[in-house]
Order: sequence, then C-alpha cells, then structure tokens
Amino acid sequence: MEITAYQPCIDAEFESLIERIYPPRVCIDNETYQDCTLVKVDSANKQGILLEMVQVLTDLDLVISKSYISSDGGWFMEVFHVTDQLGSKLTDESLILYIQQALCENRRRGVSKELQTCLHREVRPPYASTDHTAMEITGTDRPGLLSEISAVLSKLECHVTAAVVWTHNNRVASIIYMEDGFQGGPITDPKRIAHVQEQLENVVEAHHGVGERRSVRLTAPAPGQKTHTGRRLHQLMYANMDHEPCQGCNGGGLAHRNNCTQIHVSIESCKEKGYSVVNVRSRDRPKLLFDTLCALTDMQYVVFHAAVSSKGTMADQEYFIRQQDGCTLDTESERHKLTQCLIAAIERRASHGVKLDICTHNRMGLLSNVTRSFRENGLSISRAEIGTDGDRAVGSFLVTDASGYEANPQAIKEVKKEIGGSVVVVNKSPGRTASVGSISRTSSGSIDEDKPRFSLGSLFWSQLERLSSNFSSIRS
Repeated sequence: MEITAYQPCIDAEFESLIERIYPPRVCIDNETYQDCTLVKVDSANKQGILLEMVQVLTDLDLVISKSYISSDGGWFMEVFHVTDQLGSKLTDESLILYIQQALCENRRRGVSKELQTCLHREVRPPYASTDHTAMEITGTDRPGLLSEISAVLSKLECHVTAAVVWTHNNRVASIIYMEDGFQGGPITDPKRIAHVQEQLENVVEAHHGVGERRSVRLTAPAPGQKTHTGRRLHQLMYANMDHEPCQGCNGGGLAHRNNCTQIHVSIESCKEKGYSVVNVRSRDRPKLLFDTLCALTDMQYVVFHAAVSSKGTMADQEYFIRQQDGCTLDTESERHKLTQCLIAAIERRASHGVKLDICTHNRMGLLSNVTRSFRENGLSISRAEIGTDGDRAVGSFLVTDASGYEANPQAIKEVKKEIGGSVVVVNKSPGRTASVGSISRTSSGSIDEDKPRFSLGSLFWSQLERLSSNFSSIRS
C-alpha cells in the first residue's frame, strides 16, 4: 500500500497575494518577562499556519513553555513564551533575526545564507534531505528489523546518509536517506530503485501476517521538494494505524486528573460558539506542542483558539477546533478516534528503553556493525536517529531486550565495547521527566515552580540535530 501525505487544494497564487497584502508581523519581546522571550505573530490566516510557526521554533531546538493562539475572522494571532535549551532568554541577535525572517516575509524564499552562516549552521528540519534518495518503510515491528534492512542496503551498495526510526504499539515507521555507493549522489536509475525496493519489501514482508499493513517506498529527490522528517513520520504512523490500541487514563475527578501522570484527553462541545473543545494533559517534554498539532492537522481539524502551558513536569493543552468543513465532532466515534490519535502522537516520541548516545569514527560498515551488535546481544531498537558529521558518526538509540523490557546492563557493556568511540548511557527514558525548563506563571507573572535541572543528554541531542543538516554518508 502506498502512503501519501494529505495535500489540501489551495490556490497558490491567491495565497501568495494575501500574504503580500497582509504580510506577517513578528515581534520579539525580551522586556515583559525576566526569564523568557515572547514571540508574537500577527498574520493573515491560512490552513496549517499554526503548525508552520511551531515547526520553525521546534527546529531551532527552542522550548515553548506557554502559548496563546487565536485565529477567528481570517486573522491569526499567536504568542509564544520561549527559552533556549538552557532555559535562558533569546539574546543572540542572529537568532532573533532568523526567527523574524523564518516566520515573516521570507518564509517562502527561505532564510538568507548569510544569516544561516551567522548562526554557524544551516537550519533545516532534522534529517530532511533534498539531495539523496529517500526510503520510507512501515510495518510490524520486530527485533533485528533495522539490522536486516541495513545489511541489505550494504549488500546493494546503498550508502545511508541519515536515518530515523520510530516504533509504537508494535508498529514501525522509518525514513532512510541514502546515496549511490557506485557513483555517489542520489539513486536515479528506475531499474535500480525498483530492485532495491523489491529486496527491502522481502525483508519487511518476511514476518508479516496475512492482512497486516506494510509499505516500502523509494523516491528520488525532486527539485524544490522539502520533507520534514518528524512531520512525515507522524503521517506514516497514522496511516499505519498505530493509534488503534491507544487508551488514556479515564480516572474520574479533578483531583485524580491533577495528580495523575498518564495522558488525559477530554472532548466537549461548545454549542454556543460552534466549537469542539479538546483538553489534553500529559507529561511535559520537548516537541510536545508540535506533535499534538501534527495529529490535529493530519486529521484535517482546524484550530481556532488554543492555550498551552506547563507546570513542573506536566503540560496542559486546550484547543477550540472544527473540521475543515466547519462541522464539530458530533459523534462518539469521531471523538474516540481523535482521542486515540492524540494519545498516539504524544506517545510516539516517548518510546521506552535505555538511551545510548553514540559518537564514534565513521568507518566502512558502521551502521550494519552497530545494529548487528545490538541484535547479537539480545537488544531491540525501539527508536533511532543516526547520521555523520565529517569523519564522525553521531547517533542516538533507545534499546530494550527482545521482549520489550529493560535492557541487560551486561549486554549494554558488550555493545559499548564492540562499537568503540564514545557511548553515553542515559538510563532515563524520554518523556518520563521534563528534560527542558518548563515555566508556569500566574496572572501576576510570578513563577509557580522552578525549572528542572538542565540535562547533558538534552544538550547532546540538540547538538546532534544541528549536526544532522550536514550529514555525510555512513558506510553501511
């Protein structure tokens, strides 16, 4: 089954005309609060603009601790409370100018190369590539799958330049960027693309049952094509129906909800205004707002108003939404499906397991060697993001044992010995604690709780995503 992204039918010339008549206005305010920067945006409204704005800030590794959104009457207004990964205000003039350009009139043309140079990196969505062949795989998760895929790619002389793998509810979605090992550059020969796809389909289908969903798709780069990997992985997982088993906490009472750390989703009707009101409470973590908006957008819901805030380790999100045709969620089946999809979107990036941050020499066959080492030591990869920076290979893996339980420490030691280089073991799973500073304010502006301590793992991860835009190939 071929999975394609939803593409709304919008007249590009008309949309461009509206933006020229009413260009977005962006204000960066460092005066109102002492310990966070306000990013204020006013713009003509259009479908998907909220996700675009959040995506810009997320790709810069910024922390959004609070946000207010309103988009009634054809006009979009939004305020973000933002800090960097260290919990500090945004004071770098180059970064401030970049945000203004990215959110404002240069959104279509992109940010100037000169400004990207001032930031000491080219800012692009993590692991997105327009210069290499992209492979998308979805199916049933099983131990050793990534190892088998990388072994086949190595045998077919396909060099991996970057890869991201998510697993959730026994389903897997991965995006792998690769180049031609014979000539370098993207694989463009249709016959070779078909052959590589056929071999990979055999790997994916090997352990699938009758009727189970699976997909393997290779695409050559197209001029001007842009793919945000995190955005695309949400779409692949949604199409892979990973949300069907999801269940949130149904414990009753406000006191229980305030003290429970599980995901709570409630959907009510606001008949006098013609909205459905969605409330989500969950553990706070990086990119939570982006992931939630991906789910609402993929299901073709429009956000008219929203309020998002975090307090301690928990985050609360409230959305006033309608379907694209203006209708609210009137049936129980619609509300149930949206609840499942929101829970899935929050859980996907919080896969459990021991996290290994790897930095080692980029050598021939590295990806195959690393994944084979995991498999031979009885470890299963629940999530992975990998790539290289020059002669260094940088990556992050979340691993469990083959049954999905905590990994054996001795197996971790063996893997560290076999991989070599620097392997940092992070024992806590993502999403279990707030790994970035979350600020909650009262109406008077005072801070309710202290910011959590900064995590070195968060710093490593932010640097990894920054390095990813210049990845060269892992010789697999």
